[in-house]
Amino acid sequence: MTTAPTDAETARGSAAVPLSRNRDYNILWSSQLMSELAMEMAAVAVPLLILARHGSPLQLGLASSAMAAAHMISVVPAGVIADRWDRRRLMLGCQVLRVLGMVSLAGALLLDRYAFWHVLLVVVLEGFLGSVFDPAEHAALPQVVPPDQLSTAVARNAARPYIATLVGPGVAGFLFSALPLGPFATNAVMFALSSVALCFLRLPRGRSAMVRTGDGPDGAGADHDRPDHDGRDDANDDTAPRPGGAGQDFAAGFRWVLGQPVIRTTMAWMMITNLVFSSLLIVLLALSGEDKVGAGELGLTMACFGAGGLLGGLFAARMHAAARPPVILLGFTWTAALGAALMAVVPTGLPQGALLGLMALFAPLANTTVLTYQLTVTPDELRGRMSGVAGFCSGGAGVLGPALGGALTGAAGGGVTPVLICAGCLVLVAVAATASPTLRRFPDIADRKP
Repeated sequence: MTTAPTDAETARGSAAVPLSRNRDYNILWSSQLMSELAMEMAAVAVPLLILARHGSPLQLGLASSAMAAAHMISVVPAGVIADRWDRRRLMLGCQVLRVLGMVSLAGALLLDRYAFWHVLLVVVLEGFLGSVFDPAEHAALPQVVPPDQLSTAVARNAARPYIATLVGPGVAGFLFSALPLGPFATNAVMFALSSVALCFLRLPRGRSAMVRTGDGPDGAGADHDRPDHDGRDDANDDTAPRPGGAGQDFAAGFRWVLGQPVIRTTMAWMMITNLVFSSLLIVLLALSGEDKVGAGELGLTMACFGAGGLLGGLFAARMHAAARPPVILLGFTWTAALGAALMAVVPTGLPQGALLGLMALFAPLANTTVLTYQLTVTPDELRGRMSGVAGFCSGGAGVLGPALGGALTGAAGGGVTPVLICAGCLVLVAVAATASPTLRRFPDIADRKP
């Protein structure tokens, strides 16, 4: 299996600095944090806006589905784009267009020109641009972080979504209650700040071009070790699309992913786990509604999930260094199964929230283990496509899971039966993971280093 090039070390040619003083990593991290905060705010502000304008439940569903559909449709092609074009310019272009979208919506509200089609257009644009930004950001990470710091960087990135989940919705609600255009104007400012930061991002020049042979991806990475860095700190010089068709690039990347047993197995494992877990969240919300759990307690219950994930992200790097990958992955799987089973017997509300927090505590650790391996073994010219395929799998689970949870609740007629079904599914996933030779012998990246 081909090992990815040491982009950050090639670019700098010197000993790596700590992540806290790695300016390019901090630019990437903060840019994505502002994007995720804006998305969490929009996830609350858009429904509030539609309801305030006497919109129907159908409009609420359309807005949510349109954004999810735009993301799902474009995330895999976006991975091809991230491998064919300059990644810094892609990210910068996405943020500038996001600024324009949010400014247009805030301006329409300021001028009292609200229209549902306008909201729908903005959320579709956001879904598309987010799907383009994410693979480019993921693929750029190993270019600015040396291999021995990659797991730490991935762990810090894993904490980022939980920060956005904890902060974004509350800020959006406060701003909207003060002034309906407030959340959208704030989003525009955050995207603008992200754009300014990306102007100062430096990626190594001379990312190796795709090697296209008659065998497709089999030749990928053959020219990895030919750095072409001239000492400048500007963005790489891949300013034009690479030769060859995008369809050919997509097919090559997809075949490469399917040809990697470890990546293929972990993607399937994570997709099924996310599908069941997102279903479980809807089931728990429905059960809390049946038991008349108050809005305040329900909010704290969901906050436990965010707090657990944030805490896990903060300690993921240390735990990743201390435990072997198979222990991490199988331990997370069985912890999730046990937590779901206990949810069927504990009271609704905060007790279930505590179990959600426990499950979320180990999620960043598992994600760090898997993503560090994926980024390390994937050739640089395929990282965008690998990230796109992974995003499609996880995004598909996120879209289908809530619908499955609602269907389970409706079919079972409420009660704890849907919780038990979800717990049973997670037990089956845990048993299958334990029986899988790939997951039982998941490679340790530390063993791969010379």
